[in-house]
Amino acid sequence: MIKAKVNDKHDYTITENDEQIEINGEAVTPDVFKVDERRMHLLLNNKSYNVEIMGYNEEEKTYSILVNGQRNTVAIKDRFDILLEKMGMADLAANKVNDIKAPMPGLVLKVLVEVGTAFKKGDAVLILEAMKMENVLKAPADGVVHSIEIKAGDKVEKNQVMIVLEK
Repeated sequence: MIKAKVNDKHDYTITENDEQIEINGEAVTPDVFKVDERRMHLLLNNKSYNVEIMGYNEEEKTYSILVNGQRNTVAIKDRFDILLEKMGMADLAANKVNDIKAPMPGLVLKVLVEVGTAFKKGDAVLILEAMKMENVLKAPADGVVHSIEIKAGDKVEKNQVMIVLEK
């Protein structure tokens, strides 16, 4: 069983057994054509979908995907995540975050925090332009800004440390 949450709004429970897939208890038969490693065409319930996987955040187990040109964030929980959650141990699997790094190469448009700023997980911390799109980068965990290693107008490379958090 897999639980998926799309855009922090829509919950889905997906089960697969004996070549049958069920979404929220309803049997479905998708027709999938894999274009390449990141793109596929999907027919489901007489509707056509072009799907492209834009990225994956391993720590949060979230995918960034385009569906017919619309960006979506999909959080995935497998049976082990669900079991840890039931046992009250879900937070033990999370890693401590010490830095905010660039998820992709791009241009820093605006830094939304200052040294000493306290923030909560999910708060916007900066805006990064990549592939001609503005991306609002959100805090991966609660924290306080120790130092800011970039400024508006800087070009950054993937995994470059942009903001250092207090330990």
